[in-house]
Amino acid sequence: MATAPQSSHLWKKLRHLCKQIIGFGIVGLLAFFIDYALFAFLYKIVGIHYLISAVISFCVSLAFNYAASMRYVFSHKSDMTRRREIVLFFVGAVIGLGINEIMLYVGDVVFRIDPLITKILATVVVAVWNFVTRKIFLDSRESES
Repeated sequence: MATAPQSSHLWKKLRHLCKQIIGFGIVGLLAFFIDYALFAFLYKIVGIHYLISAVISFCVSLAFNYAASMRYVFSHKSDMTRRREIVLFFVGAVIGLGINEIMLYVGDVVFRIDPLITKILATVVVAVWNFVTRKIFLDSRESES
């Protein structure tokens, strides 16, 4: 059974995690609107292939996502340089982009689902990937106490 100080510490950690998840959700929702609107515009209006449109829109929304996530959601690790932080953020994002592209391709070629619909599902999967990897590799543990 947890003692009072341990219980208090656990509640602080849980509250901090909930705040991060909400903040990540808000930033992610804004990034999603940027990503999806640009994707739909490039794919449906401009006529660029959906896989290329997805890369372009993903990269644009990623710049916003990095700035907002590292300012409002995650705390900078004091022992990590900004350069390393950016590299880790973008490596995780490139893997997320790969997940996004694979899901779009499989949705279209295998399941014959409109890429505009598959993009929504892919965004949810990539959002989970992003939160977990950023929490592990980029977030300062000091912010939880």
